[in-house]
Formats: sequence, structure tokens, C-alpha cells
Amino acid sequence: MVSTNYAPEHAGIGPYATQIAEHWAGRGHETHVLTGMPHYPSWRLDASYAGVWRRTERRAGVLVHRRRHTVPPRQTAGRRALFEASVLTHGLLAPPRTGRPDAVLAQMPSLAGGLLGARLAARHRVPYIPVVQDLMGAAAAQSGIRGGSRAASLAERAEGYALRRAALVGVIHETFVDRVTALGVDRGRIRLVPNWSHVPGPRAPREETRARLGWPAGQAVVLHSGNMGLKQGLDVLVEAARREPGIRFVLMGDGSQREALTRLAAHVPNVDFLPPAAADDFPEVLAAADVLAVTQRASVLDMSVPSKLTSYFAAGRPVVAAVAAAGGTAQEVRRSGAGVLVAPEDPAELLSAVRRLTADPALADALGAEGPRHVAAHLSREAGLARIDALIDEALGGPGT
Repeated sequence: MVSTNYAPEHAGIGPYATQIAEHWAGRGHETHVLTGMPHYPSWRLDASYAGVWRRTERRAGVLVHRRRHTVPPRQTAGRRALFEASVLTHGLLAPPRTGRPDAVLAQMPSLAGGLLGARLAARHRVPYIPVVQDLMGAAAAQSGIRGGSRAASLAERAEGYALRRAALVGVIHETFVDRVTALGVDRGRIRLVPNWSHVPGPRAPREETRARLGWPAGQAVVLHSGNMGLKQGLDVLVEAARREPGIRFVLMGDGSQREALTRLAAHVPNVDFLPPAAADDFPEVLAAADVLAVTQRASVLDMSVPSKLTSYFAAGRPVVAAVAAAGGTAQEVRRSGAGVLVAPEDPAELLSAVRRLTADPALADALGAEGPRHVAAHLSREAGLARIDALIDEALGGPGT
């Protein structure tokens, strides 16, 4: 596997890459992962890897080969390009010594990861299978990153180059299919491999967790968990909090926009910032909130479906999604029945939905209960990993052992 993100990173695609690789190792396969240094979602290098250029470590039976790269604290098209170039260059100069693999799977959105995966597979003459989690070209065009319009065409060319060399292409949502086809991939080689809920349901009583977090029993809490980047458009939550002092808005996580959001909320006392929760505590914190928020810029349509959604559904709380109605995120919320949709970048409409849910606990509980049911029916880890196995097996020409 080639995946720029991997454990101990706990957000984004890292948990999926980790669970896939550990699943393979658990089945007795010799499993190698070419990855970067832990840095996400804070976009700061993990202190325990300071000064490390290359390292091979064994985690849960997986041989993890790490290569150093730049870590831009602020996201612009130029800095992202430098990040990708450093990942690609170091991976090409120092590929892991693995022997001849049976297949190479790459987790994209990393352009460098896709190109490295294609190169390694071609070198060994084995099937190459990328799984598209995000589309970088579309992201550059839709996310609002500075210089993104100029970078979008270059990113799409690199994506097309990597994807056209694949035996099969996995996509996590059907809204990606047209985009991938437009990059030159035959529709007949595209397979749907949705992500799964990679966290367990909550176990501790909500009241205990709320007390520990300092959330009063009578105060409604709206929680956003995950990456604080440009495409999330999280300023809408700060503005909603400014208009309703009686509701607490909690932004938990890290990312390139955290400092800017902290400055924006400097005089909004009902906005709290929390660091990412520990893995064992994460499900409890999600379940302790009254409403779980997912936000995206209005321009984000078909380049990303937030991985946080699967965790939100497992938590059993209602979701308010301030996202484009035609995008994949909106489709997933409708499919789950676990939340309500509002217009993106509209604090008044978002606040209206939050007020309706917090004023009607029965409605909130009914919506929240749909989330775990949806996870059990469609988003189990076993089902998700089985889809990845089937993708690999098909690329190899038949059922695996």
C-alpha cells in the first residue's frame, strides 16, 4: 500500500489505510506500507519524528516504511505542490525494499501517493489499484485554496496519469464516477468501495462525558469534529454562535485554518476549541453533543465526502449538514436518514435547524437513532474490508485465498 497518511494519524484517510493494512496482515499476508511522517490533521510534524528522514517500523504486523517530506503549516497551491513533490521525490529516490508484491494499492487524494503506487506496480509488473478518497484537481478548483485555479489543471493531469494506469479504480462514492471517467478511465474499470465506520459506538453515559467536558446539562452543544481546512468553511459555525449566545459551539480537531478560526472567535464566548479526542474517548465525545455539524463551502460538490460522517452516524446524534444539496455529502445524509440539510455558508439557516433540533428532543433522538442503524446495515468494518478484498481479488484475476 502507498498512503501518505497512516497511523498514528487518527483523522482523514489514515484510519482507513491502517485498518486495511492490518486486515491484510491479520490474514497472514506480508504487508508493506509506504507512507509519510505523521503530521495530519494539525499539519505539524509529530515531535517523535523530528529529524527522521527514513524509518521502517512494524505496527500490528505491518511493515511501515516512512519517508520524510515537507509539512506546510498553511495551505496554498504552491505549498501543497511542494509537499506533493517532496513525497514523490523521496519515495522515488528511496523506495522500500519489499521484494515483488502481488499488487499495489494506493490511497488517493495524495497525487504523489498515486504516482508512486503506479510506478512501483509498473516496476514489479503487478496490478495497480488506486482508491479515490478525494480528487485533488477538483479540490484545488472547489476548496478556495489560494492559487487553486492554476493548480487544478496540473493536478487533474497527474491524477489522470495515475488513474489510467490502474487495473481497477476504487471510488468511495458514486458522485466521483463522472469525474474519474472524465480523467480518461473507462467506466467499466471503476468500482464502488464506500468507506465504513472505523470507530465503535459510544459506551459511557452521555451525562458522564458532558460533566467531564464541562458541558452543562441544560445547554445545547453543537460539535464539529475533524479537519479545520479551507473546504470546511467553518466560519459559518462561528457566525452562528455569534447570533445565538445560549448555544455552545465546539470545534474539535486541528488543521490549517485553526489559528484563523481562533482569531475570528476571539470575542465569541460560546465557541470552544478542543484538541482531537483520543481514539478511546472519541465516540463518547461525539455522543455527548446534542447536534453534530458537517460544513463545506458552497463550491464543494464532487471532490470529497467527509470521513467524519461515518463516525457521526455511529454516535447516534442528529447531524446538521451545511453542504451543497447536489454533492456526495448531502446524498449520504439523505441516505442515512440521520440528519437535516441546510444551505452551505448560511449561518441563519444552520442556526434555525439547530434550534429546531434542540427544542424537540424527540425529533433529535429519532434522527440520531437512524445513524447506528445505517452503520449496521451498510457501513460495517467487515463489509468495507470485504469490498477492498474483492477489489484486489478482481484485479488479480479471481478470488483470493
